[in-house]
Amino acid sequence: MSLDSEIREQPAALTRLLERQAQHVRTLAAELRGREIDSVFLAARGTSDNAGLYLKYLWGAYNGLPVALATPSLFTSYGRPPALRRCLVLAVSQSGQSPDIVAVLDEARRQGAPTLAIVNEAGSPLARAADRVIDICAGPELAVAATKSYTAQLMTIAMLSAALAGDEERWQELARVPELVERALALDERVAVRAERYRFMDHCVVLGRGFNYATAFEWALKLKELAYVIAEPYSSADFQHGPVALIDRGFPVLAVAPSGPVFADTLALLERLVEEKHAELLVVSDAEAALGLAHTPLPLPGPAPEWATPLVAIVLGQLFCYHLTRAKGFDTEAPRGLHKVTLTR
Repeated sequence: MSLDSEIREQPAALTRLLERQAQHVRTLAAELRGREIDSVFLAARGTSDNAGLYLKYLWGAYNGLPVALATPSLFTSYGRPPALRRCLVLAVSQSGQSPDIVAVLDEARRQGAPTLAIVNEAGSPLARAADRVIDICAGPELAVAATKSYTAQLMTIAMLSAALAGDEERWQELARVPELVERALALDERVAVRAERYRFMDHCVVLGRGFNYATAFEWALKLKELAYVIAEPYSSADFQHGPVALIDRGFPVLAVAPSGPVFADTLALLERLVEEKHAELLVVSDAEAALGLAHTPLPLPGPAPEWATPLVAIVLGQLFCYHLTRAKGFDTEAPRGLHKVTLTR
């Protein structure tokens, strides 16, 4: 297994997840609807934390559930955990190994809160600590940089959202996602050529908003992990409250801008960045108005509802990071100073 092969495995991994876990997710959602849950308390690290950002927007928008991201040091270093009454305490992890995330579930069970682990290792300490487990079925992920486990986490989160809401239309949209990811992967050669333009890039900002706020964070993380680029992720709204001052001629801005309720505001910002700031703009979008502004346009396969686009957009980001890393002469399989499993306490 290599990073390249794991990126390419994603359509099959997502199809496998849908086939194997749809009924389990529906059954679990029915159980949760019977509990008095009015919020979600989510524990995760790294890439899984970015999946949690997606959950925060999706479950807020479609399930009416406020989502709080946990601060695990309150459970470990400080020994002062918050009250978790009426919360679903949810942990998301690839390995299920990190002690601080396990500690959150241990405390939640002590307080009598329902616990759920979304994990790629069904026999892990995190899975054993949870009342209920969803195996994301990504299979062994050996590359240090997480790719297929991230999109599988997003898919699991979206499946749960649809099941909790009893929304069959969204289940049908999810069934189309593997094919959209396959179409994104078909752009590999185009992305490889475009990545060469950025081989000397050592800093950038990555913009996304709404459901794709998570995409901005995950894309930026991969740029840091693999290509050693100082990449700062921002909401396109927050970016205008100060950080936009960073931008001058030629400053690289990477943006995820699919059609949807936040598109008009994002497009206005991109126009300003090009016309007033003369930024170097790379855009992932399904809208010609946004792609036409970019020095480097990467078309987002569709059509897809905005809430589903993070599962597809990040694949273009993964391809870009893979090819940029190679263009810079770095090893995609051995990012310096990193290991596949990181244990924090």
